[in-house]
Order: sequence, then structure tokens, then C-alpha cells
Amino acid sequence: MNVPFEEAAYIVSIEDSTDVLKARQNARELAARLKLGSADQTRLATAVSELTRNVLQYAGRGQCRIFNTSTDTQTRITVIVEDQGPGIPDIELAMRDGYSTSNGLGAGLPGVQRLMDEFRITSRPGHTCLIITINRPRLAL
Repeated sequence: MNVPFEEAAYIVSIEDSTDVLKARQNARELAARLKLGSADQTRLATAVSELTRNVLQYAGRGQCRIFNTSTDTQTRITVIVEDQGPGIPDIELAMRDGYSTSNGLGAGLPGVQRLMDEFRITSRPGHTCLIITINRPRLAL
């Protein structure tokens, strides 16, 4: 998916569990640098952790790009997580609470959607792309 953003603030190749931690830390670091509150920092870090863990579990490897997409009036962070794995055969089913292909709680993708202000997913065999955004009014100084 082509995204008209400036250069990514962070790019993390997701190849093992240490990369999941690195992506999570990078997301939290950017959120803190942009002065998002601790709850929003945690929401973003949790969402990035879930999506990057899914990359490892279902595709084996992928990429996480974290962007500062802020405007004059909004503090925004957009994260794009992509992989070249088998794809999600039924996105509607995958987005149902309680559905899991890995005997988990089935809270992953629906949970990420609830945590974020924007959530988009596209998937086909060979390419899955998730785009999440947290968006807050910019505080006047």
C-alpha cells in the first residue's frame, strides 16, 4: 500500500522477538517525544507489539514503519506493519472478538482496533498491510 507520508521516523525489520521489543520501544519513544500522555504511549506500544508479534507468528518476517504524521492542530502517529506471508483469508472473521487461529484469546486485531483512532487492514496471499493511527488535538502552549 503506498502511503503519502514523509520519511519514516523509525523502520524496524521484524525477524525475531527482539524486533518486536524494538518496534514497541520506538513507538513509545516517538509518542513521548511528541508529548502524548502515558496512557496513549501505552496504547500505541501495545498495538505495535500485537501487530508485530502477529507478523512473526503468521508470516515469519515483515516490517514496521512508524511515522510522525502530525499537523498544526493534531498530534498524530501512524504505524504501518507489513508482511509477505500467507495473508488473512477472512478479515471479517479475524476481526471478531474471540476468534483465534492460534488458540489465543482472540483479542488481537479487534483489540488493536479499539486502542487506535484509525485502523485499516488489507490482505491477500503474499501481502498483508495494517495501518494504525493515534490522533490527539495538539496542545496549545
